[in-house]
Amino acid sequence: MSALTLSMCWNLVTVKKDKLNSIGAAIYRKPITNECYNHRKNNSPPMCKDEDDPNAAWYVPLQSCMQWVPVAGTERGSQWPEEWPQRLETPPYWLNRSQMGIYGKPAPDDFAADYEHWKRVVRKSYLSGLGISWSNVRNVMDMRAVYGGFAAALKDLKLWVMNVVTIDSPDTLPIIYERGLFGIYHDWCESFSTYPRSYDLLHADHLFSRLKKRCKVVPVMAEIDRIVKPGGKLIVRDKSSIVGEVENILKSLHWEVRLIFSKDQEGILSAQKSDWRPRTYSASS
Repeated sequence: MSALTLSMCWNLVTVKKDKLNSIGAAIYRKPITNECYNHRKNNSPPMCKDEDDPNAAWYVPLQSCMQWVPVAGTERGSQWPEEWPQRLETPPYWLNRSQMGIYGKPAPDDFAADYEHWKRVVRKSYLSGLGISWSNVRNVMDMRAVYGGFAAALKDLKLWVMNVVTIDSPDTLPIIYERGLFGIYHDWCESFSTYPRSYDLLHADHLFSRLKKRCKVVPVMAEIDRIVKPGGKLIVRDKSSIVGEVENILKSLHWEVRLIFSKDQEGILSAQKSDWRPRTYSASS
């Protein structure tokens, strides 16, 4: 470790030993400039090639190379984000107006509009209009988080939100992390890597209408049923036809549909999972 971290330009900050069991712990610091990389006698481990994407994060094969430290002022990772909670509400410094956002506005404006949208939805609808006792909610998942606006709008509640960026959507996970939020990539046509009954509430905003292009809704609903606690909640916002389909599946799973509403071909559904489980199972063929 000593030789390897030295060759990687990591600085040894301190070495401590636990007085109780004599187990040692070393703390290293990664460089914040490229100076050490440029002056290494041996290029081992090597620096990654220029064509290698330093921001690739989904199913990327492991490589024994290192990325250069970002130094340009507009490059992501070259500056610290704002302090909390300003970082939650402020567009990242590396979003510029020449970039188009998910909803068609310049990226910083798109970010701001999304945050205002979710603050309004949470305040006027979610907190009082869905029959949800938020004091009993701790673990939340936003199944299609985009910028993390839903989680940001819940910042004053005592809960934790896992923001999921779907793999067939633009990569907005860096923005979520820049806001100081938790996040992960996932393909909802696959199972989610978590323990059963892990979440108190799942939120799906226009997820299923996009998902139907690649896989069926029923297995995804069964996965939702698996990871939500008994008594847990599901909020779905989507096309009216999709909301109706989700309602029928939830009823077949013995969920209680607390609210369903449609207007202008858009719908919203709020449901609660029961403690029902089938007593018999059909034999597999």
